[in-house]
Amino acid sequence: MSERFEDEAAPPTPRLPQLVDPVVDTLPGLARVAGTAAAHTAGWGLRASARGWLRVGRALVDRDEAAALARDVGQYVGVAGDLARQVVDGRPVGEALLRAGEALGASERSPARPPAVNGHVVASRPTSLRERGADLLARSRDVWSTDDRHPAYDRILDDLAPDEARILVLLLEHGPQPSVDVRTGGPIGLVNSQLLAPGLNMLGPRAGVRYLDHVPSYLNNLSRLGLVWLSKEPVRDHAEYQVLEAQPDVTAALRSVKFAKVVRRSVHLTPFGEEFCRLALVDEAVGAREDLPEHAVPPEEAPPQP
Repeated sequence: MSERFEDEAAPPTPRLPQLVDPVVDTLPGLARVAGTAAAHTAGWGLRASARGWLRVGRALVDRDEAAALARDVGQYVGVAGDLARQVVDGRPVGEALLRAGEALGASERSPARPPAVNGHVVASRPTSLRERGADLLARSRDVWSTDDRHPAYDRILDDLAPDEARILVLLLEHGPQPSVDVRTGGPIGLVNSQLLAPGLNMLGPRAGVRYLDHVPSYLNNLSRLGLVWLSKEPVRDHAEYQVLEAQPDVTAALRSVKFAKVVRRSVHLTPFGEEFCRLALVDEAVGAREDLPEHAVPPEEAPPQP
């Protein structure tokens, strides 16, 4: 008696052919046959994957379930329409049905994946700042986590141009690079020196970048990301400035005024930039080397002198 009551109270199972048949009836000949077969096949697939009306009942109270059900129905209807179009275009019915079955099978084998953070699957992301802070502290107590890279590294890679990566590798493997400012000189320059050409360097040619004119923009972006910094101190080997100061852009700046002078500077990786390069831009053997050139630490990060 109770089983009979439950059967009568259960909502009717939605039939996908009822949604597709009015469209299929407007198609001619073989297309109608193919469309009808696809609709019934899709209806079977939907009932098999959705487990009948129980899924529809869950969709009435669960927004996520409703969205998933709508997505599946749309998939099946789309396959039926595509099958009908293939037959109209002259494709054999058997081949068209085989393609439709492959499409439905692929959708069944590829369920939506939950979101992941740094390779770890999570059910949902907290929204408020307090919830995000609590989630961050909870993950810090996860003793089983082996992900030791900084989460900013993934975002940095998205913000780098290929030429910028080449500049970073050059700095890592060959050390700080010379840079010069050209300023006004002479007697007036001793009192009020004006900057004529800042940050001239040979990073582009030495790194083999594609767009030499973009090097100043590259350095601005790398500095913005906290990967490089410009030191007021020169590199240790002053001979490196001889080639730089003979470059056309430096000589042109020197000749632009009657009195000019060169101020020697250098470009360095920050400690954060060096670690990023070791982990992301070179292979493990190079990244683990202890004989790579050293870079100076920015003044704000340098330890206080005793």
